[in-house]
Amino acid sequence: MSGRARLTLCSAAATLMASCALLPLVTPATWLLQAAFLLAVQSGVGAATRRVPLARPLTVAVQTLVTLVLLTLLFAREHALAGLIPGPEAFRHFGDLLQTGTDDVGRYAIPAPLSDGIRLMVIGGVLVIGLAVDTLAVTYRNAAPAGLPLLALYSVAAGLSEGVTDWLWFLVAAAGYLMLLLAEGRERLSQWGRVFGGAPRGPGAPSGPVAPVRTGRRIGMAALGVALVVPLLPLPAIQGGLLDGAGTGVGAGNGSGGTISAVNPLVSLRDSLNVDEDRTVLTLRTTTSNISDMYLRIVSLDDFDGTTWKPAKRHIIAVPDEFPSPTGLGQDVKRTEVTTRIAAAAGYGQDWLPMPYPPSSVQIKGNWRYEPVGMTLVGDHGQKTSGKTYQVTSLDVQPTAEQLASAPEAPGSVKSTYTKVPDSLPAVVARQAREITKGATSDYEKAVALQDYFAVTGGFEYDTEVEVGSGPNAIARFLKDKQGFCVHFSFAMAAMARTLGIPARVAVGFAPGSPQADGSLAVGLKDAHAWPELYFEGVGWTRFEPTPTRGTTPTYTLPDSSGETVPDLPQASRSADAAPSTEPSASTSCSAQDKKIEGCAAALPLDPTEQDGGGTPWYQVAGWTLLGAGALALPLLPMLWRLRRRAVRLASAQHSASSPAGAPPGGRKDGGAVGDGRQPGDPGPAVLLDVPPQEAGEAAVEHVLAVWRELTDSAWDYGIEPDDALTPRRAAARIVRIGELDETVGRSVHRVAGAVEQVLFAPEPRAEGGLADEVRKVRGALRERVGWTTRVRAVVAPRSAIRAVWDLNDRWTALKASWAARLATLVRRSSGPQSQEQSG
Repeated sequence: MSGRARLTLCSAAATLMASCALLPLVTPATWLLQAAFLLAVQSGVGAATRRVPLARPLTVAVQTLVTLVLLTLLFAREHALAGLIPGPEAFRHFGDLLQTGTDDVGRYAIPAPLSDGIRLMVIGGVLVIGLAVDTLAVTYRNAAPAGLPLLALYSVAAGLSEGVTDWLWFLVAAAGYLMLLLAEGRERLSQWGRVFGGAPRGPGAPSGPVAPVRTGRRIGMAALGVALVVPLLPLPAIQGGLLDGAGTGVGAGNGSGGTISAVNPLVSLRDSLNVDEDRTVLTLRTTTSNISDMYLRIVSLDDFDGTTWKPAKRHIIAVPDEFPSPTGLGQDVKRTEVTTRIAAAAGYGQDWLPMPYPPSSVQIKGNWRYEPVGMTLVGDHGQKTSGKTYQVTSLDVQPTAEQLASAPEAPGSVKSTYTKVPDSLPAVVARQAREITKGATSDYEKAVALQDYFAVTGGFEYDTEVEVGSGPNAIARFLKDKQGFCVHFSFAMAAMARTLGIPARVAVGFAPGSPQADGSLAVGLKDAHAWPELYFEGVGWTRFEPTPTRGTTPTYTLPDSSGETVPDLPQASRSADAAPSTEPSASTSCSAQDKKIEGCAAALPLDPTEQDGGGTPWYQVAGWTLLGAGALALPLLPMLWRLRRRAVRLASAQHSASSPAGAPPGGRKDGGAVGDGRQPGDPGPAVLLDVPPQEAGEAAVEHVLAVWRELTDSAWDYGIEPDDALTPRRAAARIVRIGELDETVGRSVHRVAGAVEQVLFAPEPRAEGGLADEVRKVRGALRERVGWTTRVRAVVAPRSAIRAVWDLNDRWTALKASWAARLATLVRRSSGPQSQEQSG
């Protein structure tokens, strides 16, 4: 393997090793295989263009173009021209994916699921870093600055990672960088000769690395040790910053109040409730007559850390035509199917779609995904609710007090997930919960007691001016001060319910809006609301309303609550394989833990692209990549062929002129011909041996004619067509006259022409030195006298490239003649004995 090829391989490996630092941030890790394949293609293109060779900026441009095509094939094939060439639509799709990826990074905890947006950010980032490293280390042969992009890649990953194995990824990234430096050092030394090994060792001295290599390794190991030890020292640190975590999930917020953040849905609730002028954000029409229960739910918060409530880490899938039955809903609970048409205001931009709970189906246009745990829809590729009109089919579940009171214990998976309380929660919360529910004999009675305590008997006041509060003592302080708004009430009741062993979470959305004269409901910013949901097996997640003067108290929590039951489930709310059962909700329940890990496949028809990892199969990527590379290379073939032919011609002239004194040109020590394809800048030819004068003369003729052909082809590329009927001297005069070349450049043209006449007609042909430089001088002068269109054509579509077609035609003709001669010989040999026998 050549030094340049080894350096290219080490460059790609160093980038891939540094990108391993991203592994703890995203799951699954299949993106690394895709990135490795694309990085290999990118590096291979760079190696091929340097082999041509192309100018350094042009090499980088070709690699950039190929990288863009690869990303288009992987992420935006449906939006590209002919499925390959990225156009305006593809770039808009890239922008949407990047915006979605940014939203997903903020929405999910580490490790985040591998959504399309995050996958583009990760793979695209690795390819950009790989291109930068390859450009610095290989194209421009300066590996030391290539550590900067590698450091940037590792720093971003380390700044976001929360694991204890960051030191391991640092070692991997540092090892890749040191490997790159070592490869560059070896490649540089190979141009000068063998590595200096110091003084000879004694017969018994152990073999091992030479002194410079040992010193370099020691320096590298010392630097790694310092980098690992220094962060462990108790040095001052800067807190916060762009890479700092989100901190607490609930705060006062400083937004305009028009939206509720998908990262922290409660952060703008207080601002929304305190706006000077209410503003309508949603208008809806519904088929239900019970508008008091028309709560619009946005998202549920089920992760409680003692300080705040926030959405748990979720996986999102394709939106099914019909949603499965809500978790825990039994067959003997009365329910009514409700159809609601909702129109969002143009100024209401929200990631999550407000819907009645539980939904059975949604009809909406745009890019939306389904989150099965909370039964919510979230925008994909930057999709927002702004100006959207959609229709939701939902269930108005109407349990009775008796059904709730007689509910069996929740499944273990639900209870273990939704009754967690951290050790930091003040003991007063659990103690007061037990005091409030003293005498209650069921979870239902305990839930009603908590609701009544906050809403009626506890002496609490509703006040939107109270700060949300943070820290483990926020709930205890609220229980003492007895002032707050919906956030405080829902948080406190849900936390207390969990201490009593009742599964609980917090829902965020809108309370019922105001009826309008036209029969619609108007939902404004001041209707923003939060309420607790408690789980009862056989009924599912059930709304409670502890906030005084807000929302409506559910009828099933009132003393005279009663109702009829209907045994049949509406078809829209059933799973495809749901069947009647005597066990409470046995056929329709699915544990929350199973849903978190994308279980319950029988209850929900998953998107096939999600089941196999959400990515395009590798063989399709490989096929499209090869097809794309071929389509990209096809229009570049004339340029590449011309560059290669020029490099070979001029290199042969340089090598033939570099023969040592007394050694005629024409042969090499290794038996190859001078001009065998060595590139400019590569090590010079080996020591030449004496060859017969006839062979030396033929070699001189070959080299000088190659330079003359390059001169005439360069003139042809810039508009001066060759005339093979003229002698070299007259052809040179014609090029000088038509090209309007000055006297200095004209002498260069005539010098090359004179060299041609010398090797053709002199008794002892010899090759002159410096002819390649003369051709370059002429080419530069011709380029200066033409317009930019001719310059571009001379590079991209050179006229002289037609010689490639002529060469192929000549080779084909020669091949046919050779096979015809062989066939005639075979026929003659096979028919020869027969003819002799006949004549005998």
